[in-house]
Amino acid sequence: MDASSQQENYREARRYAEEAHEESLALLRTLAQMPSPTRHEDRRASFIEDWLRTQGAMATIDAAKNVVCPIGDDGNKPLVVLAAHADVVFDDETTLPLVEDEDIWRAPGVGDDTANLVNLLMTAKYLLKHPVTSDMGYLVVANSCEEGLGNLYGTRQIFSDWGGRVKEYLSFDCYAGMIVNHAVGSHRFRISADVQGGHSYANFGRPNAIKVFADVLEDLCTLEIPEHPKTTFNVGTFEGGVSVNAIAEHAEMLFEYRSAFDAVLARMDGELARVVEGHIRPGVHLMHEAIGTRPGDGELEEGPLSDLTSRSVEAYRAAFGKEPDVQSNSTDANIPLSLGIPANTVGTIMGAGAHTREEWIDTKSMVPGLALVLSLALGYRS
Repeated sequence: MDASSQQENYREARRYAEEAHEESLALLRTLAQMPSPTRHEDRRASFIEDWLRTQGAMATIDAAKNVVCPIGDDGNKPLVVLAAHADVVFDDETTLPLVEDEDIWRAPGVGDDTANLVNLLMTAKYLLKHPVTSDMGYLVVANSCEEGLGNLYGTRQIFSDWGGRVKEYLSFDCYAGMIVNHAVGSHRFRISADVQGGHSYANFGRPNAIKVFADVLEDLCTLEIPEHPKTTFNVGTFEGGVSVNAIAEHAEMLFEYRSAFDAVLARMDGELARVVEGHIRPGVHLMHEAIGTRPGDGELEEGPLSDLTSRSVEAYRAAFGKEPDVQSNSTDANIPLSLGIPANTVGTIMGAGAHTREEWIDTKSMVPGLALVLSLALGYRS
């Protein structure tokens, strides 16, 4: 597409974003207060399905609780997936607290990924009301299981059901300025320790599951990890014991490694196993189990991926007037990238505090954010 066509697409998208701003805010107000824990996205999924059907879509909820909405699809065209995840990182099952302070709105998950999801849904509404001529069909997806131990189950389901037709993939996640075009993989483990336990005074000296873990963690945290490619580890949760006067019988933690290279992750898996096994002794039972993986890049053709990334960069420049940070990261796009399918994840919202209860967004940024999403979608028309 030539530069003049790109500019016209953006102008069209910006006009719509400005006209639809109050409607976008109303939709955000509803969704931001709606709980949607990973693997329990039912309430949001049902609302989104109904909302899309009201706009004239043939939206459905699939086996993974994704809301799937084909637009301009004849059943044979190649597809571009436009996605944003419907789950939030918090397990709340009651109404999420939303605080509106003029243009600054605060709520758990409001930016990651609720506001991006709203920009996607408003884009879907435009495409439904203003059909475009294109050699590709759109598959708009509000997907499940992006956060925590969701293991990208929702996106995996999309590629199980539609993968043979998907030629490009765009997800909208996190904050404006971020464009992800390479996948950071992760391996996640549950590590548990079990001992006899007993009374803290009468049985003093027996192994303590929490102390065992302290020793395991000390060794894990002193392992040498590669700087290139960047490789990280994290203890996400830790729990154990029952009382201050009881020797802890059981403890467990969730632990992960991340790296852009699967070979590095495999090596770190071996180091983890060596450390855990090194702390097994009489009276101490230790085990670790893999509980989730996110794949890194597969065999990608650089030309098609570079072309998609260039379009994302240009759309971001037009919308926000700044240069984006093109980076590797861990998002829904890991799945298509692992399959060799060109994919980007693009942030559309100004804000901060992801994965905290104090997360906030600047609602003024939803205008350029929606224009960014829609202009990328309009770029596929013939």
